[in-house]
Amino acid sequence: MVLSLEKQWIWDSWYAHDGEKWHGYFLKADKSLINPDLRHFNVSQGHAVSDDLINWEHLGTCLAPSEGEAWDDFTTWTGSVVQDDDGMWHLFYTGARKSEEGLYQRVGHATAADMHNWERVGDGFCLDLVGPNAQHYEADHAKGFWHDRAMRDPWVMRDPDGDGWLMYFTGRADGIEEPNAGGAIGFATSPDLDNWTLQPPVFTGGFGQLEVPQVFEVGGRWYCLFCTAAEHFSKERAEATPGGPVTGTHYLIGDSPRGPWRVAPGSFLDGALPCRRYAARIVQTDEGLRIMGFADRGEDDHFIGHVMDPEPVVIEEDGLLRVEPKRQAAE
Repeated sequence: MVLSLEKQWIWDSWYAHDGEKWHGYFLKADKSLINPDLRHFNVSQGHAVSDDLINWEHLGTCLAPSEGEAWDDFTTWTGSVVQDDDGMWHLFYTGARKSEEGLYQRVGHATAADMHNWERVGDGFCLDLVGPNAQHYEADHAKGFWHDRAMRDPWVMRDPDGDGWLMYFTGRADGIEEPNAGGAIGFATSPDLDNWTLQPPVFTGGFGQLEVPQVFEVGGRWYCLFCTAAEHFSKERAEATPGGPVTGTHYLIGDSPRGPWRVAPGSFLDGALPCRRYAARIVQTDEGLRIMGFADRGEDDHFIGHVMDPEPVVIEEDGLLRVEPKRQAAE
């Protein structure tokens, strides 16, 4: 039983566990739009809970763009959820504003004791590409070079080497001649989840964009999941990829959460043409690692728009990841 809605498309998703249940958060938009390409600027965030990541109870909309003029009055896109030491839950998400035609992305912050009724902290805005380290990023929209000013999909986690917090996000590096070689995993740090300092990217290259990053550790090895499309491979990366470029999810391998990071060698982790699953997350369950993401394209290239059931992920002896796919009844 996939995570789906009859009258709405679902795409990017992220997950948190409260000690008893899984909480799934996802982007959604009405199918009455007809054209699924319009979903990105007609978006809200949904919330569902589950005991097993398969059977879901929908709780409805938990966050939507600001009603008045604001930095996030156009979009409330992909994010992540963490809990602080006092038990409060924090949502970090991507926002964009109508007055900028959604071209400039920034990171927002909201909190909720119940994991559902999110309230923005202050005006909600918490991080932008400004300050001394903005020089390392494509901080202004490079019109005609790339389609947006990228700063989205924040993934927040505790700093395993200190008392603070780390944030990773989809960004782009400045001054790289090939557009498809400028994708970056952006980075920021915070002592308290409220005050964030932009840092240089922890990884750059290989792709025009590395979307929906997720950093996690298993068995002393660090992994950074990301997704990208076949048309966003750099020339060098396309030539180095067995079978050629695909659309889907792959990963970096690192020595620590701060890197250095490198693209995992060999075949793409979870990719296909047309794309089977996109914007995947790996969740750690009692039964092992599971991958979850949204069903993207059918055989006739139509958009599907639901979250697929979890599938096992195996860690090989050399540390590389492998998905064990199963056929989905609704593909």
